[in-house]
Formats: sequence, structure tokens, C-alpha cells
Amino acid sequence: MSIASAFSSTQISKDEFLNLLVTQLRNQDPLNPTDSSQFATQLAQFSTLEELQKLNGSFSDMLTLQQLSGGSSLIGRTITFLPTGGSATQGVVSSLGVQNGKVLLLINGNNVPLDQVTGVLS
Repeated sequence: MSIASAFSSTQISKDEFLNLLVTQLRNQDPLNPTDSSQFATQLAQFSTLEELQKLNGSFSDMLTLQQLSGGSSLIGRTITFLPTGGSATQGVVSSLGVQNGKVLLLINGNNVPLDQVTGVLS
């Protein structure tokens, strides 16, 4: 198993990965050193994983922005929503915000996640 695959499966940090790589270099057999192409491959895999994590964060930010945009069009409108463990409810959206990365609509003094909206009435 390569170091990069260990990184992706156990979610170690970048610093932990680099410490592991340095330790591997220090403890390799001097008469049978690790193939340099293997190190290059592992570093390329690590770099790719790091960039994918950054890209994932960017997509998450874009999704939040898109949800804020869509949620703002609901302000002043009557919607129906299905609260967790509850029954369908109606209310007028008075404002919206973001908490822990989730877009919340303020309806009748309650925060309602945007993903609980089931319909727009007016």
C-alpha cells in the first residue's frame, strides 16, 4: 500500500503524511533503497489528493452560495416544509442565514433547513 492511499483511507493530515514519508526515508535499507519513481508516484498521489480536498471545499462553498441565492428568493413567500419527525407545516419566510454550513430559513421564529422545504405557495 502506498503512503498516499493510506492518507486517503485514514484521513491523516498533510503534516502526518510528510512525517511518515520522512520516517520512511530515514529507515529505509541503505543497501536496497526505495525506488525513486515510487517516491515520485507517492508524492504525486498526495498532491492530487490535497488538490481534490481543496476542490471539494470550493464546491461546498459554491453550493452554499447557490442555496443562499435560492433561499433569498423565498423571503416574504409562503412555503410548506416538513420538519424532522413532524408533519407538513406552512409559514412565511422572514429571513435566512447560514449555520454550520447549512442554509436556514427563519419561519415563524423557527430556523428551518432549506432541504426541508417541500413547496412554495405564494
